[in-house]
Amino acid sequence: MSSVSVRPWPAAAALLCLSLFVALCLSPERAGAVERSRRGELKRVLVLHSFGREFRPWSEYARDIKAGLEAQSPWPLDIQEHALLTARFNNPGPEAPFVEYLHSLYQGAMPDIVLSIGAPAARFAQKYRARLFPNTPLILSAVEYRLIDRADLRDNDVVVAIRNDFVAAFDNILRLLPDTKSVAIVIGASPLEKFWIEEVKRELKSFDERLELVWYSDLSFEEILKRASALPPHTALFWGLMSVDAAGVAHESDIALRSLHAVANAPIFSYQEPFFGDSTVGGPMHLVGETTSRTVSAAIGILGGADPASIKYEPIGFGVPKYDWRELRRWGISESRLPPDSEVLFREPNIWQRYRWQMLLITAVFLVQAGLISGLLHERRRRRFAEVESRERLTELAHVNRYSTVGELTTSIAHELNQPLGSILTNAETAELLLKANSPDLDEIRQILADIRRDDQRASEVIRRLRAVLKKTPFEVKNIELNDTVREAIGLAKTVADGRRITLTYMPFQTELHVKGDPVQLQQVILNLIINAMDAVSDADTGKREVSVSTLRTGHQAEIRITDTGPGIAAPDLENVFDPFFTTKPQGMGMGLAIAKTIVEAHHGVIAASNQLAGGALFTIRLPMAR
Repeated sequence: MSSVSVRPWPAAAALLCLSLFVALCLSPERAGAVERSRRGELKRVLVLHSFGREFRPWSEYARDIKAGLEAQSPWPLDIQEHALLTARFNNPGPEAPFVEYLHSLYQGAMPDIVLSIGAPAARFAQKYRARLFPNTPLILSAVEYRLIDRADLRDNDVVVAIRNDFVAAFDNILRLLPDTKSVAIVIGASPLEKFWIEEVKRELKSFDERLELVWYSDLSFEEILKRASALPPHTALFWGLMSVDAAGVAHESDIALRSLHAVANAPIFSYQEPFFGDSTVGGPMHLVGETTSRTVSAAIGILGGADPASIKYEPIGFGVPKYDWRELRRWGISESRLPPDSEVLFREPNIWQRYRWQMLLITAVFLVQAGLISGLLHERRRRRFAEVESRERLTELAHVNRYSTVGELTTSIAHELNQPLGSILTNAETAELLLKANSPDLDEIRQILADIRRDDQRASEVIRRLRAVLKKTPFEVKNIELNDTVREAIGLAKTVADGRRITLTYMPFQTELHVKGDPVQLQQVILNLIINAMDAVSDADTGKREVSVSTLRTGHQAEIRITDTGPGIAAPDLENVFDPFFTTKPQGMGMGLAIAKTIVEAHHGVIAASNQLAGGALFTIRLPMAR
């Protein structure tokens, strides 16, 4: 399908486009469509739009007609659409290039039927039928009966005309708003709109003494909006059509109407159903369904072989008055003023009408819930007590695990304490000997005292770290520097590694890594992983006996990596290493890694185990960085 916008073209451009479309007509696809049409496998329908495929009100007629054809046609359809856009302008350009384009497009594959939507398309089809499709049946749809060129009607033409009744439309305004003194008529400046200005003036002469008619056809739409926002009391707006304003600016009618509705301080009336439902009050109007149903019926009949001359319709007048309940309420229009056979749409039901069954159901649910809420609250209280108790048990289990870990570090702790204590004893004995001399060397004694103070602080630091690991405290979150926390944990395990002839290395990240957490519990996790790594290296047959710890930053996370040169983790065990009571050690309880995982997750982090390509296991801990 295609849509063509026609403006005054240079001759060279017109010839270029003509040659391109001739080539298109000779394409294999179009040739195949022509052949299928000749064999009766395909019906080709040409739709001519007046002002554009999306221009209301005719776009609604076209949409409804196409839907009806596709639903009712017993044959496959090829619906081609073209738009006569030049009809919208105050000074329309030449139509010859558009006519030549259509001629080149259809000269070898005539449509089975032509549908024109609206008056400009009907005028174009009648004017150029001899050149474009002289023997093709033509249906003139949604065209006002006064705009039909009856002198040029042929036997293969079907007219589905409508009849505008402006007297009925303005009677409706006075019925709903009897105090109305003036009506501002919004209409554009295209040739079609100028025709209707004169027709409305002629039909409404009987209202001269009752109403003042204010015409906006000589204004730009911007000026129309400005005036519509400051209308005097007892004024109404009547929407005709707006394709192009007096300033020569083209508009889409529905968009222009919504813009007018947004600023207008008076109700808006119209006689076209496509404009009803989001902007206008309503009243007697043309109903799209009646026109399109006749058009579809005529088209299906003609495509099936019916004689177009046998299909006759009277012009269609206004249908049953329809009103928008929202607009009636907005402008304070009582429903008692509406005609007896009126239809009020978009009514907002009251809360009981809208939600009656829902409210009954909610009431029943409330009654049931009333009996459950107390039980749920009691259950919630019990669950909270259980969570607190579970956390306390976890804390106790973690504390026991720390005692077990420190037990494995006894040799390291004893060694770290023996060194400074032995140095203190040696320095003290040396100082006694110096003091027994006749002239003791005071400078050397001062140095000995400084060494004693340093060794004392070293022993105190060992005891402080040991107490920090062993103390039983609740989970405490604070801002910690991860590099230092890892370094302290490695300090506790360093001597054990040396005693086992294992190389324990640490590579901290070059900048500080601040995380939120409990340093004691994080050190417990690191110690567990280091001891496990050293056990794996001790049991390995490989020549290298190395455990490496490093910290780094990945995005918004701090990462601790602990690797070893052991045999790694068996593939079936990788998914189970963090499960409670799972262990590969003969004397293991299987709780160390489970506790480590629980601690890491309590810090909103993750812990993972994997095997390295070069051999050995890799444990990774990721913790969110502190802001």
